Amino acid sequence: MPRTTLSSPSRPTGHRRLYQVLAAFVILAALAGYLAVQYLSGSKDLLTGCEVRSGDGKGDGEGTTYELGVDQAANAATIAAVGAAHGMPERAVAIALATAIQESRLRNIDYGDRDSLGLFQQRPSQGWGTSAQIQDPVYASGKFYEHLAKISHYEDLPLTEAAQRVQRSGFPEAYAQHEPDAILLASALTGQIPASLNCATPVTATASAPGDPDRLRTELVRDFGKEVLPAGGAAGSATRTVAVPVRATGGGTTDGDAKGGAGTAGAGATTAAQRGWSLAHWAVARSAELGIDEIAYAGKVWTAGAGWRTDRSEDGKSAKSTESAESAESDTPEVRMRLAQ
Repeated sequence: MPRTTLSSPSRPTGHRRLYQVLAAFVILAALAGYLAVQYLSGSKDLLTGCEVRSGDGKGDGEGTTYELGVDQAANAATIAAVGAAHGMPERAVAIALATAIQESRLRNIDYGDRDSLGLFQQRPSQGWGTSAQIQDPVYASGKFYEHLAKISHYEDLPLTEAAQRVQRSGFPEAYAQHEPDAILLASALTGQIPASLNCATPVTATASAPGDPDRLRTELVRDFGKEVLPAGGAAGSATRTVAVPVRATGGGTTDGDAKGGAGTAGAGATTAAQRGWSLAHWAVARSAELGIDEIAYAGKVWTAGAGWRTDRSEDGKSAKSTESAESAESDTPEVRMRLAQ
């Protein structure tokens, strides 16, 4: 009869359970730490991207907010600026933004369904342009507005229907879900809500790459069109501060200028105050990329890392450095963008 050999007894299970408990504790602690970071990063004080807030921009916790990444905000600002250059109203900008949120999450991606590319997932094979053109946010935005403008009474259509008539998407109702966020974002970027966009500019963005005034002027002209700067203002001065004159466009009025309020304007037109805030918010959204560390307009000053504040200087304008004093003497309202050294 074969001899049966008993196996050696296993180690007590108490040790194994202790290790399991300890491992579970470590995992739970790590998860709690992650959730705490996510919660804290949602507060304005620790903002790491960009945030649009409805209301007066005081940041008192009331109203609607929309958060997005720094690159997304920069693309959104370009979409809005190109809309202004094409004379498109706020409604058109909201339609364009909702479309880009749905199609690419406001990122200039180099892939998509079949040959779709860019912010709006436009297709070279469908006549939208070359791959390189479509991946230029200025070009892509302009083509979207060109197609939108051909739709009769698009302003009166439901947003998702207007977007679908341009895009011809397989998901025609998908744009509707982004309408509230797009409207809020468009309101800020077209200057309807003063001091409502804030971005936490990464510290390394300005520390390692000082701002270039010529590049800033070039980007202003690319996005808003050549009329954004005065004649001869597209190049030259080595000053750290670029002053952009603010004037009503498309038949807009100067209503609201004195207090920096938005005022009123007809479709496709902007008041001077709206124009000023659209420029100021554009600069905030592009601040990390262009090395802008301070923006001043209508008694408000935005500083990288601190956000918007009411200026308390003697004359109600931002403190004037030696370099910006000359431009500040002009009677024409202006948005002043100071570049980091």
